[in-house]
Amino acid sequence: MACLSPSQLKKFQEDGFLLLEGFFTADECVAMQQRIGEIVAEMDVPLHCRTEFSTQEDEQLQTQGKTDYFLSSGDKIRFFFEKGVFDEKALHAHDPVFRSITHSPKVQALVRSLGLQMPVVVQSMYIFKQPHFGGEVSPHQDATFLYTEPLGRVLGLWIAMEDAMLENGCLWFIPGSHTHGVSRRMIRAPSDSGPGTSFLGSDPVWASNLFVPLPVRRGGLVLIHGEVVHKSEQNLSGHSRQAYTVHIMEAAGTVWSPGNWLQPTPELPFPPLYS
Repeated sequence: MACLSPSQLKKFQEDGFLLLEGFFTADECVAMQQRIGEIVAEMDVPLHCRTEFSTQEDEQLQTQGKTDYFLSSGDKIRFFFEKGVFDEKALHAHDPVFRSITHSPKVQALVRSLGLQMPVVVQSMYIFKQPHFGGEVSPHQDATFLYTEPLGRVLGLWIAMEDAMLENGCLWFIPGSHTHGVSRRMIRAPSDSGPGTSFLGSDPVWASNLFVPLPVRRGGLVLIHGEVVHKSEQNLSGHSRQAYTVHIMEAAGTVWSPGNWLQPTPELPFPPLYS
């Protein structure tokens, strides 16, 4: 059932994340994997646009923050090379297969059960996490990059296309860390200034023993609060760890920060989730 039970809702509110096993079928996962394979086969990214995606501040400022290819990626399907990992954005807006999954009745029912009245889709990504060299994602909060006022209006949906286990880089979370606010923000600079992005504040050093792993079988969906601290380790196994992720914002009574790197455009505003 797509709707959350009272106990599931309570657990999500307490922990800041929640696993829903078997949310998508094997056939739905296959359809997405086949479609992404077709998209990648047609990929044509000029060398000067081959940007690495990272949550590390120094790496971001050196690569993403200096290129219009990254800053203008919010309303386009674009490719990012995160230490050997292909990462595609805006699939929810431009591809019929991913659009149908993102706006499927069961996703809509799930989001309604969380109480969202006017949810909009702000971002989507397909992450490959290739075997043997798929890069780590350092501890971070999604609201660092997708900031709203008030906070707590961004929700991540992380969908396992393949089994995500300890050996191939599953997600790790600090339970309850979504209740302490945001320690760092990524800010988009004026177009006539230097680097395209900068940071306000800094992240604390989170002790490794605070994190708990969350293995997920294929088709499982993880709800991620925008402020919960999470990470994933490098994939040194022989198995990839593909995932499709979507970020949703409650638009009612919410201000999307004009300082966010990702901005809607008049041609393509953030699309409503509900049909």
